[in-house]
Amino acid sequence: MVIETATRIQSTLLADGSVLVLEFGPVPANIIDRELMGVLSSALENAASQSNLKLVVLKGAGQHFSYGASVPEHTPEQVGSMLPEFHAFLRKMHSLPLPPLMAAVQGRCLGGGFEVALGCDLLAATADAQLGCPEIHLGVFPPAGSALLPLRVAAGRACALLLAGNTVSGEEGKQMGIVDVVLEAKDLLGSVDSWAQKNLGKHSAAALRQGRKAARWPWHRALHEVLPQLEQQYLEELMATEDAVEGIQAFLDKRKPEWKHQ
Repeated sequence: MVIETATRIQSTLLADGSVLVLEFGPVPANIIDRELMGVLSSALENAASQSNLKLVVLKGAGQHFSYGASVPEHTPEQVGSMLPEFHAFLRKMHSLPLPPLMAAVQGRCLGGGFEVALGCDLLAATADAQLGCPEIHLGVFPPAGSALLPLRVAAGRACALLLAGNTVSGEEGKQMGIVDVVLEAKDLLGSVDSWAQKNLGKHSAAALRQGRKAARWPWHRALHEVLPQLEQQYLEELMATEDAVEGIQAFLDKRKPEWKHQ
C-alpha cells in the first residue's frame, strides 16, 4: 500500500505494515544530490517516529539503486559545502532511532549510492547487481566508502577494490561479505518482505531499535572518527591536485582525462 508521495520519494508499507519501503528517484540514475539527501532525511525522520516498524528499506526507483552522487556537485566551487552535507546525512542515517535499515539493491549501486548502501545496517542485492566505488577513475577517492567498506570486508580487500575502482556483482558481494541477503530480481520487494517476516517478524519492534543502536558501534567510529579525517584530506589535499579537478571536468565534458600525475 502506497501511503505517501513526496518530491522524489515514494513510501510504501508492505504486508502487515511493519516494513516501510522508501523508493527514491528520479529514474534512471537516482542520483544522490543535495535535494535528494534533504528529502530522504525528512522521510527517515518520519520513519523513526513510527514505533511499529521493524524494517526500513531504501530502494532506487526503476531498474537501478543509484549511479552515484552528483558529479557537478563535486566541482571545486561546490564540493566544499556538498561533501560535509553528504557526510552529515550519513551520520543522520546512523543516529536516528530507526529500526534496522536495509538497502535493497538492483542494477547499478555505485559511488555515493554504494556509500549510502554501506551506511545501512543490512545490504541486500540481486545476484546481478553491480556494486562499487569507481571514483578513482575520476581522479578522486570516496571518503565514506574508504571509512565504511572495511566494516564489511578485510582492509586489504577493501583497499584493492577502492584503488582499482572495480565493481562486484551481488553474488560476488555475498561471497565476499559485502552483501548480506541475495534478493530475487523478479520480485524484489516480495523477497525483502519474505526475509523480513522470517528474520524480524517475531521480534519486538522496540527491541530491534535498541539492538540496531547497540550493534552499530563500528559505524559510529567510522562516521564520527575516521570520516572527518578523510573529508579533510579530500578537501584540503586531494582537491589541491590538478588531476582531481581534471578528472571531474573530463567526466562533465564527456572526454578522457589527461592526467598530469600531480
